[in-house]
Amino acid sequence: MHNGGFIKVFLVMAVISLLLDWYVFNGIKTITNGWQSGLARNLVNWGYLGISVGITVVFIAGFGAFSTARGMTPFHEWMLSLFLTFLITKIFFVLVLFLGDITRFFYGIISHLFGSKTNVAESYFPARRKFVSELAVLVAAVPFSGFMYAMFKGKYDYKVHRTTLYFDDLPEAFDGFTITQLSDIHSGSFDDTKAMQRGIDLAKAQKSDLFVFTGDLVNNAAWEIEPYISNFSQLRAPFGQFSILGNHDYGDYIEWASEAEKAANLDKLKEHHKTLGYRLMLDENIDLEKNGQKISLIGVQNWGRGFIQLGDLDKALKGVDKDAFKILLSHDPTHWEEKVRFNPTTVHLTLAGHTHGAQFGVEVAGFRWSPVQYRYLDWAGLVNEKNRYLYVNRGFGFLAFSGRLGIWPEITVITLKKKRSEA
Repeated sequence: MHNGGFIKVFLVMAVISLLLDWYVFNGIKTITNGWQSGLARNLVNWGYLGISVGITVVFIAGFGAFSTARGMTPFHEWMLSLFLTFLITKIFFVLVLFLGDITRFFYGIISHLFGSKTNVAESYFPARRKFVSELAVLVAAVPFSGFMYAMFKGKYDYKVHRTTLYFDDLPEAFDGFTITQLSDIHSGSFDDTKAMQRGIDLAKAQKSDLFVFTGDLVNNAAWEIEPYISNFSQLRAPFGQFSILGNHDYGDYIEWASEAEKAANLDKLKEHHKTLGYRLMLDENIDLEKNGQKISLIGVQNWGRGFIQLGDLDKALKGVDKDAFKILLSHDPTHWEEKVRFNPTTVHLTLAGHTHGAQFGVEVAGFRWSPVQYRYLDWAGLVNEKNRYLYVNRGFGFLAFSGRLGIWPEITVITLKKKRSEA
């Protein structure tokens, strides 16, 4: 979508937001009408309106200057996030207020038909009760507080997810072998290097045997990772560091002066992987050897349903012993859904990312929900089908919405264990 398309969408959103502002403004006035201080009333009433309308104006102005040649900057992401926070908060406020208004409308009709009121306007639409507006404020405070936490704290609230997997055919030498996985760094979105470094330190502290990165190092352009090369190059493991490309790494979502410039950007990004100390795998495989035994690590380019489909699993498997223990790096979990799990060659474990878990959802006591589940069958954590495992990392970074709520940034640690036969 080009600038004109973005602006049309955002203008519609802005109009909706301003209409909601009018309704919320009147609801707040119901609360402040009884205040003795006129100054306090004006500060609250007009203060709210000024802040909310101001955010909408800055949001539209910011995206008016938005360049698809550069992509979304942290500034654009912040403006979008604040706008969405206020928009969703207002929707919650208005829902409560509207239910109250509908109730008082029907109450007014009943009062007019069966009561003794003669004032028609008052009968059919009695004055809004203060407690309804106060209830609306309390309800709206929930999403507002949540989104504020998501933006100021949640997006750097790194969590380690540990999983132990047992296999009959895992080589004995690799019993207890550990893998740390990061995915979806999206370096062009970072706005707090110190907070991001805490995530890197947490990944380093796992001291795993192998480090893998499963795609989307940048949002669009190779230069986005350059300020953080010294940070992410700290990730080292005894058996090496390996990486693949994600859909955002190809530069498909911004405009380039020419195809040659776009190709040069991808070449530059590949060089950055090398500078980071990551072996970038492009439809290929490598053997990891320990005590004379081997497992095969396989990496493909991006293949995703509805996204770029360059990954060639058959090419990547070329030369791999059919009986070898295999770990595949593939950015998009739909590749596993549609190709990997049906391949004649058994791939024991596929490591993916891509979904971010929508950066929003609930994971509590075995219950898990995110809006992303309506698009992706497998969007976070472990999946097992006939002993072919998929693990979907929830992502290290963030994109578009500058926050995370409920679906926190993830560092995955997987331990491979040899399944012992019972005596």
